[in-house]
Amino acid sequence: METDVQNNETYEHLIDLFLDDAWMQSGLSANTLAAYRQDLRQFGLWIEEGGLDIFQLDSADVSEYIFSRAQRSSNRTAARSLSSIKRFYRYLLLDDIVDHDPCANVVAPAIGKPLPKSLSESDVERLIDAPDSDAALGCRDRAMLETLYATGLRVTELVELKLAQLDLTVGVCRVLGKGSKERLVPLGDEAMEWMDRYLRFHRSDILRGRMSDAVFVTNQAKPMTRQGFWLNIKRYASVAGIDGSLSPHTLRHAFATHLIDHGADLRSVQMLLGHSSLSTTQIYTYVAQTRLRNLHREHHPRG
Repeated sequence: METDVQNNETYEHLIDLFLDDAWMQSGLSANTLAAYRQDLRQFGLWIEEGGLDIFQLDSADVSEYIFSRAQRSSNRTAARSLSSIKRFYRYLLLDDIVDHDPCANVVAPAIGKPLPKSLSESDVERLIDAPDSDAALGCRDRAMLETLYATGLRVTELVELKLAQLDLTVGVCRVLGKGSKERLVPLGDEAMEWMDRYLRFHRSDILRGRMSDAVFVTNQAKPMTRQGFWLNIKRYASVAGIDGSLSPHTLRHAFATHLIDHGADLRSVQMLLGHSSLSTTQIYTYVAQTRLRNLHREHHPRG
């Protein structure tokens, strides 16, 4: 307890020194200085609750905190907090109070865009298993869910997929994404197996002799719509007992997050998702790092 009190006093003293320096160097207003103090005190409480040391933090720690701030309030608040913490550590580094900057590689969440909601791997399994895959429409829906999770396609890219874009012998699909940018995306064994089963045994039953170049068709022999597929996802989520609101891109977010969880590099995930900017993909590191850290704390003997 005595050590905790000393650490708190040390942290408060460092905040005072930082704010004095910020006022003298930049002449910041009282409101700005008060906002800095509030941000840093909240950060300090989080450090204390986690049993961490301000002198030993790394980028994963700061990323986890920023993610938690965004989840509790907003991306704008989290971005402001990160700005305060970055300025604080730059001051500590310049004055040789710390020997490294844990904020150096931390990217702020995009303002105006919520952090992506994802699903756990077990949730994804239950969602994908929900359709009655022995029925023609159920097999179609299973193939769609498997493909969406295996590729990270946008829902619009999935429902607009044409037969000519598939190559099941190689196991890839050719996708025309935003800005008419084309990319090749691997399907994976499970998605290929269900896609093949749907195309060979059930698609013709749904079409009943009518023609379509769309991969995923409805009983009206028309391509599946984005809205129709989204209603199906909501229905299957209910069947699977998955609580909470899902977005049309939930499986796309799960695809990206789970890849990063399992060690994929950001650049590869960026290419698979079809993001033009790496900064768009970096948002998934907040989700992944928090999940990994929670798993470590829960299961590691020294977590």
